[in-house]
This record gives sequence, C-alpha cells and structure tokens, in this order.
Amino acid sequence: MTTALLSEGRAGADDLSIWPASTTRLAHGGLAVGGVSLAEAAERFDTPVYVLDEGEVRGRCRTYRDAFPDTDVLYAAKAFLSRAVVRWVQEEGLGLDVCSAGELELAVTAGFPPERIVLHGNAKSPRDLAAALRLGVGRIVIDGPSEIARIAAAVGPGGRQKVMVRVVPGVTAGGHDKIRTGTEDQKFGLSLTDGGAQHAIARILGRPRLELTGLHCHIGSQITDVRPYLVALRRMVGLMARVRDTHGLVLPELDLGGGHGVAYRPGEPALDPAALARRMRAELVAGCATAGLAVPRLLIEPGRAVVGPAGVVLYRVLAVKRTGEKVFVAVDGGMSDNPRPALYGVRYAPRLVGRASAAAPRTAMVVGRHCEAGDVLAADVELPGDVRPGDLLAVPVAGAYQLSMASGYNLVGRPAVVAVHEGSARVLVRRETLEDFRTRDIGA
Repeated sequence: MTTALLSEGRAGADDLSIWPASTTRLAHGGLAVGGVSLAEAAERFDTPVYVLDEGEVRGRCRTYRDAFPDTDVLYAAKAFLSRAVVRWVQEEGLGLDVCSAGELELAVTAGFPPERIVLHGNAKSPRDLAAALRLGVGRIVIDGPSEIARIAAAVGPGGRQKVMVRVVPGVTAGGHDKIRTGTEDQKFGLSLTDGGAQHAIARILGRPRLELTGLHCHIGSQITDVRPYLVALRRMVGLMARVRDTHGLVLPELDLGGGHGVAYRPGEPALDPAALARRMRAELVAGCATAGLAVPRLLIEPGRAVVGPAGVVLYRVLAVKRTGEKVFVAVDGGMSDNPRPALYGVRYAPRLVGRASAAAPRTAMVVGRHCEAGDVLAADVELPGDVRPGDLLAVPVAGAYQLSMASGYNLVGRPAVVAVHEGSARVLVRRETLEDFRTRDIGA
C-alpha cells in the first residue's frame, strides 16, 4: 500500500467532525465522549451499548431554538425516546411530535405537557386516539378522510379537539425512496393535486367538535438541501390562500415537518438549521404578502438532527475472517439493533477505539451476528489491518432510528442506552435480557 493511501486512511481515522462536540482523544487510541472513556463504558456496561451525550442533545435543541425563535420546534419522538430525553427536550423548550399511544403515554407520564404534543400517524388505532383525547394532546394531524368522523365522534359532547390536515405537496426529497413522503402514490397524507386535501378541509369545517388550526406536510427524511422545503412551503401557502378564499378562514398554523439530514461519514453534507430558518422565513413572509395572508406560526419537527449525532454505539469484535477478496469483521450486534443499513443501504464510519494500532488500514465489511446475509453494519470501510477478536469498535451518529427500530430477531436482546455528561455515566434504558424473553412468553 502506498504512503499516500496510508496517510489517507489514518487521516480518516483521526477525523472527529461527525462525533459529539465533547469527544476527546485519550492515550493509546482511546476516545472519551461527555468526559467518559468509551472503552471504560464498554467494560462497565457491556456491549453492544448505545452511548448518548446529554450535552450534545441539549446543545442541538438550543441550536434549533436560536435558529427558529418564532417557531414551535417539536422533537420527533420516533427518532429515539426515553424518559430522560423527554425531560431534556422539555427543559430546552421544545415541543414533542409522537406517533402512537406508547410514545404519548411515556412522554406524559414523564411529565411532558400534553398540550405541547402533536399526534401523527397514517393509521391511528382506537387506542392511539383514545389516549390522545384522554390526555389532552395539543394537535392531532388528520392523515385520511376516515379519521375525521372517528375523531369527531370520540371527542364527545361539549368537547373540541384541535386538528391539522396532512397534505401531500408533490415534492420529491429524501435520502432513499423508502423515506420520501412528500410525493403522490404513497401512504401518507391527502393529495393536493386530486382535491383530497381540499375535500377533507371542507368536511372538518363542518364538524363543530373539530377545530382546524392549520396544515401539515412532511416531504421526507435525511434531506440536506433547503430548496425542497421552499417548494413545499410555497405550495402550502397557496393552499392556505384557497382555504381563505373558499371558506373565509385564515389558518393560524403551518407545520413543515422535519427530515433534516445529518452527516453519517466525514465530508457528507448536513442541513444547516440557521440557513433553513432564514430562507424559510423569507419565503413564508414573501409568499403570504403576495397572497394577502397573515403570516402563520410555523412548526417544525426535527428528530434525527437533534439526537442522531449525539449517539455512539459500541460493539465488541467476535470474529475476523477472509473469504475470497473480502475481510469480514463480525461484531456482537447487528441488524436487530440497527436495521438501517439493510433497509436503506446507509453508510457508517466505524472506528477502532481502546487501543492504538500502527498497522496499515485495510478494507473490511463490518457485519452482525444474525442469520441474514444482509446483516451488514458497514460495508467497505477502512480499519486497521490487525483488527482482531476482542477489539472495540465505535460507530458515531448512532442516536436516531437505530434502537427505536430495533427488533427481537434471534432473541439476541436489545442493547442498553447509557447517558454521558460531564464525566459521569448512567443507564437510561436497561439491556434486554433472557429473563425478559422468558416472562413475555406465557403460552407454555
């Protein structure tokens, strides 16, 4: 291997640009996050384990609050939710966006004010709606025509529930086909082009137990370009003007969803909240002035951009083997704790931590322990050539859509989540154990 390639591989290993801001280098190849050694965290809490930097989460909440001072910033709970995260986002002044009775109940029982919560979902169950109405959520986003009568009937005599309508604005955006939600012919929302959204609005306005406060759209996930948001915003303002002209109603709220992209590997783009806020506000003011509308209050729903870069997952290497031209590095986790590479082909940047290596880098496949050929956590990554069983690998940008999408495949058990902050570490979510599987299985 040439000197240039060696230098490039080592430079990549030294790049901490996508790691939490608190990350520091330690002796002998170690790293610390939130003042806690990752190697010591692995020894203390076992592996796999998710390490979540509380300071990074709080800092990212403040970044959004500073960038969007006149906007309701709602943390998207689906990215990752725990009682501690509920407390952090509440203390930092964010609202909450939930998609199920489970997320809603956890948030409210952790002390989050229900009036600052918005409930989403393309197929809300009776339990979801009953919980929302019982607990008093601030908004329910109507995703289809059948929900209008269901919610109105469930509100009961004398009650009133604030609702929004999810509109499909016909915008293509997102990091993968499976996470593009602003286009026609997919399961979310009501179409702008076929009149479905307009018809739903008219029906809602005929229901005295429902109060229509605004429109909602979500165009996709892992978006790193501001322009699709501006296109969606223009189309939503156009619909708000038609609602005003048709029904004499000026809607006071406009929710533009989330999907704000982050960098998973050094050099990748990320959406800049400040730039998004600046251009979105300018577009909104100009569009409303042209349409003769009062400027509505904006709502946005970042999830991944708040918690994703705050997380690091630690794995222990179990086996290393060469098959043909490929080197496979197998770890003690896999698609049961992170299905995203199998679902979307996501690329990560794992790193050896806990020991120094002078070996030349080599290309390897970091794979999981599950009975699937597609159980690949990181394809074609550079790791030291002497990587061996017992080594510790750390994968940054692991805070979002990993543990929240985890499964019980092979009954391996979901990892623990550990919060680190100012040199201390504590368990937020305990590891799933064999005893958990035993007690849930009551059919014998």
